[in-house]
Amino acid sequence: MSLNTRVTRGDIWNIAYPIMFGNLAQTLIALTDTMFLGRVSGVVLGASMMAGIYYFIWGTLAWGFAIGLQILIARRLGEGRLDRIGVVFQHGLGVVAILAVTLLVLLHFATEPVLTAVIQSPNVLVEALKYMDYRYFGIFFVCFNYLFRYFYIGLSSTKIIVYSTVIMAVVNIILNYLLIFGKFGFPEMGIGGAALASVIAEVSALVFFVGYTLVKLPLKDYSMTTRHKLEPWLVKAIFKLATPTMVQKLLAFGTWFIFFIFVEHMGELPIAVSGLIRSMYMLLGVPIFAFGATASTIVSRLIGEGRKDEVMPTLIRISGISILSVIPMLLICIFFPTEVLSIYMDDPVILAASVDALYVLCGAIASMTVAFIYFEAISGTGNTMHGLIVEMGVLVFYTIAIWVLTKVLMVDVSIAWSCEIVYGILMSLFSVLYMKYYPWQKKIL
Repeated sequence: MSLNTRVTRGDIWNIAYPIMFGNLAQTLIALTDTMFLGRVSGVVLGASMMAGIYYFIWGTLAWGFAIGLQILIARRLGEGRLDRIGVVFQHGLGVVAILAVTLLVLLHFATEPVLTAVIQSPNVLVEALKYMDYRYFGIFFVCFNYLFRYFYIGLSSTKIIVYSTVIMAVVNIILNYLLIFGKFGFPEMGIGGAALASVIAEVSALVFFVGYTLVKLPLKDYSMTTRHKLEPWLVKAIFKLATPTMVQKLLAFGTWFIFFIFVEHMGELPIAVSGLIRSMYMLLGVPIFAFGATASTIVSRLIGEGRKDEVMPTLIRISGISILSVIPMLLICIFFPTEVLSIYMDDPVILAASVDALYVLCGAIASMTVAFIYFEAISGTGNTMHGLIVEMGVLVFYTIAIWVLTKVLMVDVSIAWSCEIVYGILMSLFSVLYMKYYPWQKKIL
């Protein structure tokens, strides 16, 4: 995509819609797991949600690192220094390989003691451990999938993400059906089958990414076929850019995991309800997160092309599209809440208890439509440390809200989800003020 002229809505959509499919990758795994496991039992559903969030926390380190690489790659693309893209990618590949092995070992040894310490219900704990017995293997492949996904986002060549997501989703859905319920001669594995299906789906996505890159990408143009020497200064620069993003993602989702721990302590029904709402959250948030990643890439490229004065008008344009993109989904949830939730399960008690929480979630999603655009734009400027500071400031208030609602006031689970509204409003406020008043234009990568 060329950004040599004013960034149009068409340019924004061309980058954003494939990223939406990329974001659907992990979302669809959670979605299909919820749809199938919700028909097993509420306990199994809650266990998969707790274990899934725990697993995702570890993956945020690879996610944050990949975002740092994306920003640097987009900047080099904007500068026209295509030969440096291969150098950056190869250095990132080495770091991700070390990170993947490290996370695999940590997950193997840390999972049982951590989940045993935080989950109160014996039934939920047993099922969560069954899930992680298979799921933790996937962290190795997740790390490399993030690397390739954000490499292509940095290049603004995002259609490949559509293909990888379709492959991942199809594999996961088919194997979920076969392995959870034991169809067509496959063993009936229950929650373990959902975990194994997810791992195989992640492997299939990585195989596709590697194959596509070798066959379709102009490797010579980006100096990808040359074996580059280690450049210590570049490694340092990458980590300076990526480390705040890694910590930011870790803190954000770690705090979210704390929220679910508190909800699990409220009982098995609240955690089952939150399993449904969490899946809806990830689904409704897909366009928001995609436009956030789009904002980061476009901002970085505009700065690389010396067009800093176009950043703020472009962010306003992206925010408007983000708002319009979520309105239809929110209206469907508001007017047909039971029908929407019935996609996941048919337990009337859990469905009835989830309706009010879905209404609260709609308010939270509305509060985040602008928040993630401007927040990801902070990273796009290269000021990732400032993005971390903004996130930490918001999380202080978010954590206080969680504690007050769940431990002090001991509210219903639907009210507990209003913490997400607090998060969205504060993130919008802090991020917009930063981009409007802070002299971010001085940052040079």
